[in-house]
Amino acid sequence: MALAGKKHLDAYKDTEIQTADQGKLILMLYDGAIRFLNIAIENMTPRRYDVVNTNIIKAQDIVTELMLSLNMDQGGEIAQNLFNIYAYMKKRLLEGNIAKDAEILKEVVSHLNGLRSAWDELSRKQPVQQPVRPTGTYGGFSIQG
Repeated sequence: MALAGKKHLDAYKDTEIQTADQGKLILMLYDGAIRFLNIAIENMTPRRYDVVNTNIIKAQDIVTELMLSLNMDQGGEIAQNLFNIYAYMKKRLLEGNIAKDAEILKEVVSHLNGLRSAWDELSRKQPVQQPVRPTGTYGGFSIQG
């Protein structure tokens, strides 16, 4: 029964992803990265480093996906700024994984939460068809629109 329930949940998630607009997809990516990093942080104390490593890598993969989703040709300075922020986060995740340092991971979670909040607010304000671009200052990073 549990396996059948998981299949239905996976099918629901696949449908949700396939029908989501750009803003919602980005929010889902942020949510996933934040969730994986929180799992990694929670598993630092009992020293379950296999779980920590796996979840940091999942978060790194999501940050890579966010980088690849940027339209550098049309996004201009905003896309470049986001790319630089994502590159910084990937660097910090690598450092956090090597050192098994929860504080570094918490820093990245803080940046992700700030960007997620910006995307959430903007996606609520703009029509679904419009590309959503965050602006402002988040965790010491400036994004200009």
